[in-house]
Amino acid sequence: MKVVIMESLGISEKELKECQKPFEEKGVVFESYAKTSDKDTLIAEAGDADAMILANMPMSADVLRACPNLKFIDIAFTGVDHVGLEAAKERWIAVSNASGYSNEAVSELVLGMVLSLARNMREVEGRCRDGKTKDGLVGWELKGKTVGIIGLGKIGSRTAELFHAFGCDILAQSRTIHKEVPPYVKQVPQEELLAKSDIVVLHCPLNDSTRGMIDANKLAMMKTSAMLINVARGPVVVEKDLAEALENGVIACAGIDVFDKEPPLDVESPILHAPNVLVTPHVAFATKESMSLRAKIVFENLQSWMEGKQINVVM
Repeated sequence: MKVVIMESLGISEKELKECQKPFEEKGVVFESYAKTSDKDTLIAEAGDADAMILANMPMSADVLRACPNLKFIDIAFTGVDHVGLEAAKERWIAVSNASGYSNEAVSELVLGMVLSLARNMREVEGRCRDGKTKDGLVGWELKGKTVGIIGLGKIGSRTAELFHAFGCDILAQSRTIHKEVPPYVKQVPQEELLAKSDIVVLHCPLNDSTRGMIDANKLAMMKTSAMLINVARGPVVVEKDLAEALENGVIACAGIDVFDKEPPLDVESPILHAPNVLVTPHVAFATKESMSLRAKIVFENLQSWMEGKQINVVM
């Protein structure tokens, strides 16, 4: 059996070899490649593979259709919208993901973004380095604020727990009503959440119902003092509308970790030039601990699939 690892899993070479060793002892052959977007290169690398491991690099249906031996796609990521699943469905290719690996990492980055924006961290550091004072840059506290979380899965639930510890009131909205939630979480319609929240955090998946969900109309429902945090998927927010909302004071500020395309971004992108926005290049999931946990889940997925007991099933 041949397994191709299409991009780095973010762990050391030593840790990767330790993960591969039990499989190699059973005759499994691994080939690792550098991340690329070139279709012909991807086909050449994966064309004879039985199983494929990748993280968040795009993998088109055309590439998957050109891999006649492929039986399993092991996605080292929570979201799967970057993979051509229609081809997997056509060819009965099993697909698993690594859901749960970044619950702590993503939730903690959300908290870090909110604290940074609330306390004007970038601006006051610049003032300090320039020998100036804080004048005009007095921040605000989280205690007593209302946090609205759109997407109450495992990451959204962990984010709610962290903000609750800071003394925040928690509103939440998902596609379905969750029956088992802590008493401090109040599930409400999205319009109510947007209107009442001081901080709106997006944790929802990208699908037909969420693409472009936060547009000019939804932004106008929010408080002018509100903060928007997007660690979900870039296209959930209409980026142009958000940039204009920040320019025109429709909302106060935003923290954005995901974009319409994977970084590096076009330096002329409007969101990079909007006021009061903190941007990070899709790093919410990336911590030393989460990368190790992700690798563990990925190789458990592979082992279970080989044993005919697929776990973390996408299809």
